Amino acid sequence: MQTPNTSGLVLTHGAGGNSRASLLVAVDEAFTAAGITVVRYDLPFRQKRPFGPPSPAGAAADRAGLREAVTRMRSLVTGRVFLGGHSYGGRQATMLAAEEPGLVDALLLLSYPLHPPGKPSQMRTAHFPALHTPAVFVHGAKDDFGTPEEMTEALLLIPAPVRLILLEGAGHDLGKGKKDVTQAALQSGVFACQ
Repeated sequence: MQTPNTSGLVLTHGAGGNSRASLLVAVDEAFTAAGITVVRYDLPFRQKRPFGPPSPAGAAADRAGLREAVTRMRSLVTGRVFLGGHSYGGRQATMLAAEEPGLVDALLLLSYPLHPPGKPSQMRTAHFPALHTPAVFVHGAKDDFGTPEEMTEALLLIPAPVRLILLEGAGHDLGKGKKDVTQAALQSGVFACQ
């Protein structure tokens, strides 16, 4: 962690991971180097058991956990507070921000799971029109959870400023673009310390 007089980022994981996922570690290191305090957070479903996917019935508890993590971050920093997540964690972050406008200053969404793989009719965008928080979506061009075209169209539903950063050759894990993820997000301007 950096000194307390900075902005802060609460960062969480996808359905199959935890806060020690290599993508989150890479993002943490880059944002910390840029002077942003980062807390990698295990969602409540992961705190209860080390393996296995989340239950849809536990999604509200996961959002409540994120809210608590954001509140704790606000006690650590004097600057802006950002919320980010990979896949499921990012989806919960967007849902929380839509439910509570103003809770965070911006969102960092890594591989937003737009729909289940192979099921584009099951879009996970019902809350997008209520999302008034600026957001950066970092998405692999080969992500099975949403094509670049599907992402571009879906983001039109969000009334807040959004930016889509596509990483060529990367899939849902963004494995080929870990360095690109953080550089692109930092250069977006949304996360500049002010």
